[in-house]
Parts: sequence; structure tokens; C-alpha cells
Amino acid sequence: MTDRRQFIAAPLAAAGLGALGLRPALAEDATESTWARINRTKTLRIGAVAGAAPYYHKDLASGEWQGFMIDFARGLAASLNAKLDITETTWGNAVLDLQANKLDVFFGLNPTPQRALVVDFSDPLFNNAFVLLARKDFAPRTWAELNNPKVKIAVDIGSSHDQMITKTCPDAQIIRLEKSADATLAVQTGRADGQVLVTVLALTVVSKNPAVGHVVLPTPVQATTTNLGFRKETDRTWVEYVDKWIAQTRAGGHVKDVVLSNLQKLSGVTPEQIPPGTTF
Repeated sequence: MTDRRQFIAAPLAAAGLGALGLRPALAEDATESTWARINRTKTLRIGAVAGAAPYYHKDLASGEWQGFMIDFARGLAASLNAKLDITETTWGNAVLDLQANKLDVFFGLNPTPQRALVVDFSDPLFNNAFVLLARKDFAPRTWAELNNPKVKIAVDIGSSHDQMITKTCPDAQIIRLEKSADATLAVQTGRADGQVLVTVLALTVVSKNPAVGHVVLPTPVQATTTNLGFRKETDRTWVEYVDKWIAQTRAGGHVKDVVLSNLQKLSGVTPEQIPPGTTF
């Protein structure tokens, strides 16, 4: 999830990256390339985030990892005839782990301008449409209907949700709160008419607590992408291989199957609950 705390007005200079704990990418990389290391060790190193279902989920009893990012990683590892090595990380530390060469790839990064300065990105794995988690008696059909001073929209401050709604609905009352859960509570208590979230997160929230409201997909569809992140390096073979794997996986309809099955298995979301017009 890609999309927390990445709301910036312009790309940061290299000096600013240091204050964030991010190292500017080197022009040349003297270490073994990722592609060479994977082929030598037959091991694919990925990061996973605990408590982030349906993206990632770790069973506390067995230690087994689940989630659609884990399923995608297993598919990529199988295509390489490699075993999967999973290291627990956080959304915030994933970029640092890639830079430190602790991971070969991280599934689930949104390619913001800030991140693109320090890591590389794959082609989109899937699209994640922005939706409105709306109070029960509120069902706007378009984003234009929400662009009204009388409409109150809650978001987690600094997120891609914040970025999108600020650009799309500048006339609405935007309530910016510290956490996504705080924005959800604002809808549940009537402080806000709705909360902007990406589809996967909104469906998960409503499945766990139907009393919050319902999910609306306003038109025209606004979406962000979910991508894979890589350490910056001179050799582009690894990134190019993954892009070809993504294209093949999407062409076979496997992406949609993996996302929907994990939504149902880990979040209790049935196909009937997915708003018409939603694509992955």
C-alpha cells in the first residue's frame, strides 16, 4: 500500500533525500547484478508486510505468508526456477531495503516522483481504482458531484488518496486526518460524507464493518497503479525480465484471478461486492 506519505509538489533534490533517510542512486554499480545473483543462487528475495491483508498476511501460528503479493511472488519465482526468500519489512522501509540490496524486488509500490529518484519500477502489475467509502444514504455517481463545498470528504493526509481528491475535487471540504482508520471513523460517525480509498482497501473495510457505509465507484474512473520496485543498477536485465513476466501474467487473466481470490479468502469480499466497472 502502497501510497502513504508520498504526496509531494515536486521531485526532491538529492540533499533532501538524505533528510528522509534515502540515498541518491549511484551512476555505476560495482556489485553483482540482481539478475546474476538470482541465477547464481536460484533464490528470489522479496519483502513482505505483516498485517496488510489482502496484500500480505502472515499466519501467526504457522508463520506462513499469504496474500496476493505473495502469490504473485511465487509465480515469478517459479518462472525463474528459484525458491522464495521472504523478509519481513514495512511499507516505509521497503525502499531502503531495496537500496541496501536486502531484496531483489518489492511487490506493491506506487511509482511516485520521490521514489523514482532512488529506486526503479516495473510496468504496472494492476490498476487500483479510487472509490468513495460513502455513508449509507449518500451515493454520488460522478466525481463532479463531489466537487461541492457542501460535501465533506475524509482522507489520510499525505496519501495518494489525498493527492487525487485535492486535484479532482478542489471545491469540496477535504478533512485530512493522520490515519486511514481515522478517516473511516469520520464517515462512520457522520463527520464526513465519504472517504477516498483505493478499491482493495475500501472493500476490505466494508467487509469487516458493513455499518461504515458502502463503496461507490464514481465516474470517470480515477486509478493509481500497483508496481514492483527494484534497486537501481546499471544492468537492466532483471527489470526487463519482470516486465515481460507481468505482460504474460496479465494477458492470461491471472492478475484478476489472484486479486479476487485473495480478497475473498483473506478479507471476505465476494465478487458481488465489487462495484460494477471495476477492473484489475
